[in-house]
Amino acid sequence: MLGNSKMQCLFLQLVFALCIVISFLSFGNAGITSTFIRSEWPSTDMPLDNEVFAIPKGYNAPQQVHITQGDYEGKAVIISWVTPDEPEPNSVQYGTSDKSYEFTAEGTVTNYTFYKYKSGYIHHCLVGDLKYDTKYYYKIGSGDSAREFWFRTPPKVDPDASYKFGIIGDLGQTFNSLSTLQHYMKSGGQTVLFVGDLSYADRYQFNDVGLRWDTWGRFAEQSVAYQPWIWSAGNHEIEYMPYMDEVEPFKSYTQRYLTPYLASNSSSPLWYAIRRASAHIIVLSAYSPFVKYTPQWHWLREELERVDREKTPWLIVLMHVPCYNSNEAHFQEGESIQSVFESWFLTYRVDVVFAGHVHAYERSYRISSINYNASGYHDTVPDKSAPIYITVGDGGNQEGLAGRFRDPQPEYSAFREASYGHSTLEIRNRTHALYHWNRNDDGKKVATDAFVLRNQYWAHNHRRRKLKKHIQMVIRENMTA
Repeated sequence: MLGNSKMQCLFLQLVFALCIVISFLSFGNAGITSTFIRSEWPSTDMPLDNEVFAIPKGYNAPQQVHITQGDYEGKAVIISWVTPDEPEPNSVQYGTSDKSYEFTAEGTVTNYTFYKYKSGYIHHCLVGDLKYDTKYYYKIGSGDSAREFWFRTPPKVDPDASYKFGIIGDLGQTFNSLSTLQHYMKSGGQTVLFVGDLSYADRYQFNDVGLRWDTWGRFAEQSVAYQPWIWSAGNHEIEYMPYMDEVEPFKSYTQRYLTPYLASNSSSPLWYAIRRASAHIIVLSAYSPFVKYTPQWHWLREELERVDREKTPWLIVLMHVPCYNSNEAHFQEGESIQSVFESWFLTYRVDVVFAGHVHAYERSYRISSINYNASGYHDTVPDKSAPIYITVGDGGNQEGLAGRFRDPQPEYSAFREASYGHSTLEIRNRTHALYHWNRNDDGKKVATDAFVLRNQYWAHNHRRRKLKKHIQMVIRENMTA
């Protein structure tokens, strides 16, 4: 025990030293534009006969199985699936032992049409009152067509709960998409924070739109049936297609992918919040009204007041359109939502904002643009109270990479590269987390951009002193145990 305590003490000292070093980093350092060029697979969707799109065997077998968090605190999941032939069975059997299902939960069932396509029967089942940090097994379907999966609940909401998130955006269903997903599945990530643009089905027409939603659901099942994906919507989920008499925005997306928006007092499934482990995660919608006095604006103002950094020190925001982007693709598209919400990000000391939309990778320094200069323009300046902005729109979709960055690289941009990949954010405790961006390099997972993320709330001097006293007390208790 004594040896372990000394090692813990040494580790904590190293962490503090590293945080001090990191705190001096601003965009006074030259940013990096990677010159790496890889030979990518063609940016075309995988053929319909690819094995990842295979329909499960058996009559009316459940398919497109996916789960997401079902409440505010992480003690519930929403399990969703599609049956092609009949609306029954519509229940989930589940328990904590493999093939021994103690409980049953009943779901709801719906379907929809899009042009002349008619969906299968879409089932959504809320499974609640789960124990924290527990592996659950679940079964859907019946007889020879039944299918079995599992998931693990997060640890109890706690400031020092460690947890590893994956971040994926703009995925699509190409061979590059498959590479990204398979690499992520080897990362040890426990939950995906998805920053929008799922299937890219809107790149098709007529009945093929619905068909490509089905193929994407079967493709993603290999991950999302076993761990929650926290959904946010992108522009490719809008599907405004008046030439097919389809004018209801987000129709396919909202029918297929539920979110626990009511648990955070939201009026729309497109913006909501959850708490998971030591993180408070806020999902915003860049394609819904967000200016002053709109429902989303009112909701975010109230939700930020609900954040308790003593319980969930990590404050993470997901949105599809990046606030800061030095790529020619979608340049300055995020300025409108940035102008509304950036001051709140600073006031409440958001740790990191993840976005997609631009099909490349980019990370900023801590910066803000809320002040005007003498000429009446916004100045982008280093700001210790600001979040880091990270664009991860490089999942692999059929539109290909956004390879044209603006030159010269802006001072606020720390690292940028046009390659496919995914990110992970591994929260270690209330003070620091480890971030990696992993490039999909010819079938191998390559960590390309990595840094230690220091928590914004606990970085304050008085909170740091409070934490130091707590750590010293823990060390003394371990030394005398």
